[in-house]
Order: sequence, then structure tokens, then C-alpha cells
Amino acid sequence: MSCDLLALATKGVAGLQPYSGGKPIEELERELGLDEIIKLASNENPLGPSQKVLDIIASTKDLSRYPDGNGFSLKKALAEKHDVEPEKITLGNGSNDVLEMVARAFVTTEHQVIYSQHSFAVYPIVTQAVGAEHVVVPANDWGNDLPAMLEAITDKTRLIFVANPNNPTGTWVNRSDLKNFLENVPEHVLVLLDEAYFEYAISEANYPDSSLWLDDFKNLIVTRTFSKAYGLAGLRIGYALSHPDIANLLNRVRQPFNNNSLALVAAETALQDTHYILHSVGVNHSGMKQLTLAFDDMGLEFIPSKGNFICVDFEQPADAIYDSLLKSGVIVRPVANYGMPNHLRVSVGLESENKKFIDALGKILAK
Repeated sequence: MSCDLLALATKGVAGLQPYSGGKPIEELERELGLDEIIKLASNENPLGPSQKVLDIIASTKDLSRYPDGNGFSLKKALAEKHDVEPEKITLGNGSNDVLEMVARAFVTTEHQVIYSQHSFAVYPIVTQAVGAEHVVVPANDWGNDLPAMLEAITDKTRLIFVANPNNPTGTWVNRSDLKNFLENVPEHVLVLLDEAYFEYAISEANYPDSSLWLDDFKNLIVTRTFSKAYGLAGLRIGYALSHPDIANLLNRVRQPFNNNSLALVAAETALQDTHYILHSVGVNHSGMKQLTLAFDDMGLEFIPSKGNFICVDFEQPADAIYDSLLKSGVIVRPVANYGMPNHLRVSVGLESENKKFIDALGKILAK
């Protein structure tokens, strides 16, 4: 007697498609036998971690014991940085981990979750996993349409995801529009502001630091990550700022020891290395200018971005261009799964990496 194991899954999980990240360099090496490959696909920091972070990782020897399950020292540093109580902080194995915690803690099959068209792929994944109803609001100029999101709220709505800046489009919501939105969201609806690219956008005059609004909006959850500007994507560490009651509930569903010892000390050190962050953001600004000037020269339209990535429009399905770039040793990100088949998303790299991509793209388009 055989058993259909797939039939044992919950309805939500049975309908899931696994998240697919940018193609790893090692995979392309195996497939095409190439070397000197550059990856501009996963919005990673091309500089890597700061030297101070590398030094603290190298000096951390006691790995036979479990880490501090509550992350006391890192929470203390984050509390000082954001001028909040440690009780408002939840640590995650990357901020993606926190997104999943929020869904598990607050959302059931009886609820609706609202998010924008062309928004981060993890939002539909965590919504589907808990069996909730998806409410996808059409984008406005590639970004979050906040008035339309307000119109979409019902008695069943439990959670709204808003990425600011948005991934993969790089669009952003200004301070006044976002605050007006929060003021009009009912208290029974949680708003998760995903600010994974905060450090790249905060220099924009009207970009909001929503962590300053936690006392004004008890239903607000702000997530940040060390994977982008801090260069710690490989260590998987992020966090949420929220009302203490929300943090309390998130910590009830958080897996024990979800942050390893190296991630905890690296994140705390990275947080204090302000010179590195300024340098990192500066490199991104220069690289973004390098890419946009090249796109202008090629006559290509692109979506202005406040992240460390940019979407470029080829006005036709971009699959063939993506494949040709792979053969040139350049990995970028197709975004057809985001409803953008004519675009490719390009992470900002070092000057030499950007140049290799620009040169390869120019040759492909000239054929």
C-alpha cells in the first residue's frame, strides 16, 4: 500500500512554489565551465563585510556552545542605535525570518494579507504558507499604491506588507504619504514596513525613518537587515522593531537559537562601524550613476531606484538577454516571476563589475 506523501501537506504548503534566489556563481561554473564570473543578481554588498567584522569573526573561537538565545548584547546595541527599549526588538535569521514569524503569529486561514503587485516574493510565500487569502493591489508607477491599499482593507484584513524601498523595482514612499497611510489603517490591521534597503535610501530628504513612529502606531512593525549595506548576507541576521506586545508574541514563535554566535558578534560590530556604512553607501551611489549613464547611452529605460539595484526595461521578453549575459560570465536577475518579463534587475557592483556587465550588455544588444 503506497501513501501519497504530498497529500499529507497542509493546503497552504501544498500550493507553494519554493523561493528561487539569484543563480549562484558555483552553479554557473558547473554549467558552462566559466571562470571570472560576476554576480549582480542578489542585491549583495560587493564590498563584503568590513575589516572590523572579519577580525571579530576570526577571533570568535568558542563555537561549541549555543549562542545567547535572546541576543542580549546585540539587542542592547540596537536599542541604543534606535533609542528604543530592548523589549521592542525581535531578532531573525535574516529579516525574511521575521516576515515568516509575523505571518505565523498573527495570520490564519480566516484572514487576508495585502501587498503590492511587483513586491518582494516572500510576501506571497508566507501568506500562502499560513493559508491566508492574498490581496494583491495593482502597482502605481511600479510602486506601492497606498490609497488603493487602504481601499482594499476589510474586516478580514490582518496584515499589510509595504517594502520601502520596494524590491525589485526600487521605488519608494515619501514621509508624508506613508504617515498619512498609517494614520488611516485600522488598529486591527498590522502594517509591516520592510526596510531592507533603508541605509541606501535614508539620504533622500523625504524618505522616512519609520522606526521613529513606533510610539504613534502600535500596529507598526519595522524590519531591517544586516544582509545589504552591512555586507553580512551569508550570516543571515535581521531584526524587527515593534510594540513590546508584538515583539513578545514574535519571540514565542521564534525558533530557539535562530541567530548563530558569529552572526551576533558580526552584526554588533558592523552596527558600530559607521565609517564602513558611509563608504558602502558611497560606492553604491557611484555604481548606480555608472549604470544609469550606461543605460541612457544605450537608449534603455529603467526604473529610478533607491536600493542597491536597478530594473532595466528591454521592451521585449528579456530571457534571451539574460541567457547571453550568463554566457558572458555575468549573472543578473530575471524578474518575470514578479510580473516584469521585459525587465532584468541588476545589483550595483564594484566599478569593474559594473563595467564588465555594461560591456557584455553592449555587445549583446549590438548583435
